[in-house]
Amino acid sequence: MAPHSNAPVIEADEKSNTAPPSRRPSGRRYKVWIDLENSPHIPFFDPIIRELKAQGCDVVLTARDCFQVCELADLAGFDYKTIGHHYGKNRLAKVYGLGVRVMQLVPFVLGQKPDISVSHGSRSLIVASGLMGIPTVMISDYEHADSHFTISMGNRRKKWVLTPEVIPARPYENMGLLPERILHYPGIKEDVYVPFFQPDPALKQELGIAPSDLVVTLRPPATEAHYHNPESEKLLAEVFAMFAEHPEVKTIVLPRTAKQEAELRHTYADGFASGRIMVPPHAVNGLNLIWYSDVVISGGGTMNREAAALGIPVYSLFRGKLGAVDHYLSTVGKLTLLSSVADVRSKLRLVRRDNSQAVRTNRSDSLDTVVSQIFEILQAKV
Repeated sequence: MAPHSNAPVIEADEKSNTAPPSRRPSGRRYKVWIDLENSPHIPFFDPIIRELKAQGCDVVLTARDCFQVCELADLAGFDYKTIGHHYGKNRLAKVYGLGVRVMQLVPFVLGQKPDISVSHGSRSLIVASGLMGIPTVMISDYEHADSHFTISMGNRRKKWVLTPEVIPARPYENMGLLPERILHYPGIKEDVYVPFFQPDPALKQELGIAPSDLVVTLRPPATEAHYHNPESEKLLAEVFAMFAEHPEVKTIVLPRTAKQEAELRHTYADGFASGRIMVPPHAVNGLNLIWYSDVVISGGGTMNREAAALGIPVYSLFRGKLGAVDHYLSTVGKLTLLSSVADVRSKLRLVRRDNSQAVRTNRSDSLDTVVSQIFEILQAKV
């Protein structure tokens, strides 16, 4: 099955705020601060950082030490400053951790003097930018995220939101954002970087994948996230029960936390002991792992959408409030939603696929538009 290099591309209507992709030479050298709070931020920002630098920007990177963020940033060759860590699931602990990290970020960022800050929903960056008066761009692909309350705080005239065109403006308008500061780009977030993907077959030997294996990459539900619904854990248990009936299935699990990994190893000890279930010993290229999988199953978010962008059969265990992007992908048949235990048995198909070739386009309209929008804001407001 050949991957979709730029899919889905969603056509804009006449009222769209999408800027035409273009190169925008600058008369001065801008400095952009980007904060990496979660592991999906590394592949997403990789081409954005390269493009900003190619167009004459200096880029300052900060990273939160959690969810393999730093390990993946090292793998990508990023030069970054590690600041803060994750404070757990408890809401009060999250609020406390947010305050602590903001106070840790402020002195470092003040010394850097960025012209603008950019993140994919980093609460810490948004709050810190508000305190320091730094114009900020929040890129978002899930309109129901609890982090979005931070974008409504402070001076609205220094804040922009950039989303896929499929997401309506209304949720952000309801947060108090000015309509002219709600911008869009074509496709989905994963279309920013997936078109540049090139597979590396060395991964199969590295992970001990045999030709007879039917490979399933599984990302468990985010049990510490605010949107977690315990129903997704029931679906996960049924998935593992189904796999136990298929000895040809090799399940590569990507736990979200060390605690989650320990719980899985205890619950499915026989599968781990036999080697039919495994956790990679270190961070691996997510797109590469997806490409060499026959099936992808995830509790929601980036991995589902990466698989959809690559044309890999993908199933979602997510039981929270469905976002516009996942609704779109489900509607066009690129993502299968598993809503019940019965769905696991009736919808999940364990079929091998041809992963011998991948298309590399070296171009992304989504990337061009995101970078173009950032430059529009820099040149107009800085």
